[in-house]
Amino acid sequence: MFKRRGIVIHPEDLDATWPERLQAARLNTLGIHPAGGSTARLSLEAALHHRLLPETEALIRQLGRQGVTVEYEAHTLSWLLPRELFSIHPEWFRMDETGVRTPDVNLCPSSREGLDFVEKRAEQLARMLDTGSDRYFFWLDDVRGGACHCEKCAGLTPGDQQMITVNAVLRGVRRFNRLGTVPYLAYLDAMAGPEKVAPLPGVILEYAPMLRRLDRPLFDPACAENAAETRHLPRLLSIFGREGAQVLDYWADCSLYSQWKKPAVRLTLPEDVMRADLAAYGRLGFENVTGFGCYLDADYRARYGEPPIARYGALMAAQGRPAD
Repeated sequence: MFKRRGIVIHPEDLDATWPERLQAARLNTLGIHPAGGSTARLSLEAALHHRLLPETEALIRQLGRQGVTVEYEAHTLSWLLPRELFSIHPEWFRMDETGVRTPDVNLCPSSREGLDFVEKRAEQLARMLDTGSDRYFFWLDDVRGGACHCEKCAGLTPGDQQMITVNAVLRGVRRFNRLGTVPYLAYLDAMAGPEKVAPLPGVILEYAPMLRRLDRPLFDPACAENAAETRHLPRLLSIFGREGAQVLDYWADCSLYSQWKKPAVRLTLPEDVMRADLAAYGRLGFENVTGFGCYLDADYRARYGEPPIARYGALMAAQGRPAD
């Protein structure tokens, strides 16, 4: 069985009904995901406020007592390196394809001072989002085409640039928690992984095939979209190893099915696809598996009744790595 079996929801989706729901689904990990996109920093700020609420603290303690670990998974770069610093230190920010520095997304990973600032902010963020877990899922910006094109970065792939930044985030997290781990998020432009930059010990693989088709098994060789998402997996696992490696999939992501617009559509879990995917992930040696379950909130339950989270958890519990 997978060591960690989880679901990832928005902070505003979390309420007092979740402990019972997670227990019934035999899930032992709950991810809290402030929404990404262009407003990721504002979403993260709201999540920081939400984290301090007494009812949030009480829920985290309750979940801990029943064996559920709570973790934050967020696009954090625009918070780690606030955009308003561009007027003071434009060299910390990326250069676009036209040769112009811009604060739009991410950063210049060749800027030592910029990385030092990110490292310090990562320590702060780890302290503020502490839930007792040693895993800190602090991601880069939620974009495609966000690489730096300055002279020093020109020879670095998007994966290399992410790897440099992730290593800095890890150093910051470990100022707070010496056992802390952070992920290399294999996602969008960084799906291929780094080529020239090695991960520091403590960086784990998080594999998020967002561009996949959910009506076909991920490892169906006849599906071109899914084949494009899986072709780098052997190399990713060879770089980062299987220890701690986590899948972040989209089977129950009602926000995706709803095209990120409310009111949400009714979620129909793709059970046959999910079953095939989980078996394949288990054979590959992934230790942990989770998936987005955003928009499964009180409004969803009022419209459609209880979402199929119990079935989602049962499928995860039934699949896993084969015995050695």
